[in-house]
Amino acid sequence: MTAEFLAPFQNRIEVKLAQRLSTFDQPKALLDAMQYACLGGGKRLRATLVYLSADALELNLDQADSTAIAVELIHAYSLIHDDLPAMDDDGLRRGKPSTHIQFGEALAILAGDALQAAAFQTLAEDELLDPAARLRLIQALSIASGIQGMVGGQVHDMAGEHQALSLSALTEMHALKTGALIEFSAASAAIIANNQRVEPLLRSFGAQLGLAFQVQDDILDETSSTETLGKQQGSDRAQAKSTFVSLLGLEAAQNHLADLMKTALNLLQQSQLETDNLRALVHYMVERKH
Repeated sequence: MTAEFLAPFQNRIEVKLAQRLSTFDQPKALLDAMQYACLGGGKRLRATLVYLSADALELNLDQADSTAIAVELIHAYSLIHDDLPAMDDDGLRRGKPSTHIQFGEALAILAGDALQAAAFQTLAEDELLDPAARLRLIQALSIASGIQGMVGGQVHDMAGEHQALSLSALTEMHALKTGALIEFSAASAAIIANNQRVEPLLRSFGAQLGLAFQVQDDILDETSSTETLGKQQGSDRAQAKSTFVSLLGLEAAQNHLADLMKTALNLLQQSQLETDNLRALVHYMVERKH
């Protein structure tokens, strides 16, 4: 499907990220690595989800900028570290050499560290949001990106290499590694608006969408090409990782993807925030080709 609806939000976050990174001026080598990892590539789906959820709740997008920036900084940091030889050992990211290939391992690690810190600093300094909202966003992003979320999921992922995980174990691992940050992105606008009615629905919606995103990733890892993906095709199979395709088979994984997408759309409808753009984003994340 076409992704024209994404362009305004992709352009917005690209500008905002560049502006945010330009506020740091030393050391140059570190900033170069941070900018290389963050700018000029990526689908920006997490930031777009932040913006579209904010729009559905009739918030000014200026109120969502710091959250969109923060989630993209966290995502970029995670990709730098995931690609390292000690982790997934991937030399290609977003169609160009991974950060550690371009700048060396030490500077890549430090760039990831700096991006992570910058994400929380960005939220803490946003004076458009009241202090209670800033605190809750920092807490929620800390949970989504740390031991109870993305980092914990990565540990489960490494521990699961060279063994067949059960469907429940695989689902739990990806709910942490991939889903937690997408869940945060979906719920962030409700946190900003202090809308306690829709926050749990948006969290559940984001959780289902995050799992669907990962199932499609696993499908693409088997069916797409390195050139299309912008990263090494078949890398999960090469590392003997359990995937939804290896566990279920391709057809059953596709059926599972359809079920997750249906559940996500139902939750979005229940939240009464089913805008055309949010529905289009669900379809794009599930039906994308890279």
